[in-house]
Amino acid sequence: MRIVTNQKLIKRNARIGQVTSLVALAILAVGMYITFKMPDKVAYSLGALLIGFFLSQMGIYYGNRWGRSPRPDEVLDRGLKGLGREYTIYHYVTPPSHLLVGPAGIWTLLPYHQGWTITYQKGRWRARGGGFVQSYLRVFGQENLGRPDLEARSEVDVLKRHLTRLLPEGTELPEIRTALLFTNPKAELNVKDAPLPSLTPKDLKEFLREQAKTKPILVDTLDSLREVLPQPTKEE
Repeated sequence: MRIVTNQKLIKRNARIGQVTSLVALAILAVGMYITFKMPDKVAYSLGALLIGFFLSQMGIYYGNRWGRSPRPDEVLDRGLKGLGREYTIYHYVTPPSHLLVGPAGIWTLLPYHQGWTITYQKGRWRARGGGFVQSYLRVFGQENLGRPDLEARSEVDVLKRHLTRLLPEGTELPEIRTALLFTNPKAELNVKDAPLPSLTPKDLKEFLREQAKTKPILVDTLDSLREVLPQPTKEE
């Protein structure tokens, strides 16, 4: 498999997460100091605490996505290792953060790190269980599941416009599909009726091979896509 990764973006955002978290701690400490030492300066202490809280959430978001190892791009690369050089995965160099192109077609991949039970029932996605700490992370740590269907639709629409601008006029763009990847080993999936393929990384490779048999992309179309998308930096 060929891999294209924006390493500069990863390093920059990991650094932003580190610096933001440190600044947040400093501001929160100042807020607490004002609260106890200068009780008449309530407005200043509240302002510092609010700013510190906001920055701490920003630091958590950047840290979880860019600073935690294995990162989503690393998990995907490991799960797809050995898929074949006909496939190319693009990390952070196209409008979708993770784009896979190969004989199985064009796929946007949406990784989620939730480590609890994921269900899809009656048109709604839910993440349940995990106790108090996980409940806190869902609310305050950007670990909530959200609406994967809406996120997938948005990524597909943006990618369609992007590829339409890049490809020669008149080129027929094949269907762009989305798969959800639940990367946490503790995740339990109960998503039989989900509108989108919902998989663990270890199931992704076999799923794509099956798609290549049932819904293959034309070789000419695949070659055209490779020409206009960023070139691979390494293979695995």
